[in-house]
Amino acid sequence: MMDGLRELLANHVLWVAFAASAIAQMLKLLIDIAKHRKLNFRVLVETGGMPSSHSALVTALATGVGLQRGWDSIEFAIAVVFACIVMYDAAGVRQAAGKQARILNQIVDEFFQDGHELAEARLKELLGHTPIQVIVGSALGVAIAWIAI
Repeated sequence: MMDGLRELLANHVLWVAFAASAIAQMLKLLIDIAKHRKLNFRVLVETGGMPSSHSALVTALATGVGLQRGWDSIEFAIAVVFACIVMYDAAGVRQAAGKQARILNQIVDEFFQDGHELAEARLKELLGHTPIQVIVGSALGVAIAWIAI
């Protein structure tokens, strides 16, 4: 069991992928500070925003696997397919869900503007990413993996 833990802790590709995600989250914080002129730590745990930390994570993982196992390896193919699914979900499905939440919140606001109250909380609107946020996150992940591995 200790050998397994030791191997996990020594997995350089895994840690580079997590580092890419953490760096993307820190960039989100810096961008939010520049945009709103105040410190908002919630940005570090919220979904959405520039750049996509999910995209940075999975592209750093795929790049790391490609660099270590080879670009023609089955492991690289699996990592790329996984990355594509995650990035498609971030820019497609979750982005669409966020747009639907925004419209539903607007409908509820307009419907209840006469003083009625709604027992449920507002729906979370910032769920996904724009395509540019995914592209920037992906480029960040690839760059970090190339530098660190």
